[in-house]
Amino acid sequence: MGHHIRLIWKFLRASVQQEIAYPVNFVISLVYGLITLAGGVIGIEVLFGQVDDVRGWTFASTLAILGVFMSISALRGLFISPSLDALAGMDGDVWTGRLDYVMLRPVDIQFLASVRQWRPFALIDLVLGLGVLVAAVTQLDATLSAGRIAAFLALLALGMLVMYSLLLAFAGMIFWSPGFLFGWVFDGLFQMARYPVSLYPAGVRLVLTWIVPVGVMTTIPAQALTGDLAPEMAFGSLALAVALFVGATVLFRTGVRRYASASS
Repeated sequence: MGHHIRLIWKFLRASVQQEIAYPVNFVISLVYGLITLAGGVIGIEVLFGQVDDVRGWTFASTLAILGVFMSISALRGLFISPSLDALAGMDGDVWTGRLDYVMLRPVDIQFLASVRQWRPFALIDLVLGLGVLVAAVTQLDATLSAGRIAAFLALLALGMLVMYSLLLAFAGMIFWSPGFLFGWVFDGLFQMARYPVSLYPAGVRLVLTWIVPVGVMTTIPAQALTGDLAPEMAFGSLALAVALFVGATVLFRTGVRRYASASS
């Protein structure tokens, strides 16, 4: 474990050195984050400018979902997407054949593919997302107990595990179909997670909760924060996250074993 932590620290330090070499990226990241924040808040303002609630969701509880969405997106952009894109994205190791050298390193390939690239400026988005969450909490009518905060953090962690598992599975599918970028399809569906899944029609709601479970990443943690989450949904989220992680790991490692080297 200590060896892996030291490796993560070295990867993070190298990424920071690389990112601060281009300080204009900080300004671009800040502007992009503020635009994303403004777009999300304006959308909710428009939605609740005409009504007080939609299917039980108020302005404050929907704002909490936006905060969760922005926070999870930021954590994804901090290390999950940069690392997996370096493996399976356009100009990634699989496409260019650099995976040969990656596999020669004496480190577990899944660990290396998951944490070796970081984008520290994504912390700007994380701060903005947490700010939205704090603003939502101050507008909620209910008082937050320690148990509710603990449930929220636990389900947020499960949401991150679901996100990582899906992206790892998509990275693994590249070994069967290197010309198809599965992550791009997922990105379109993930944008729907910025709103409560209960706002969508029943069929779409089912898909977004259990098939492409973006609702597990945002709506369910927000429901834990507002106190509207049924216990069976929490246990269902746990079971789904564990099943996805195990399945994605098996799929990814099976895909790596199919890799036949760039020179063959």
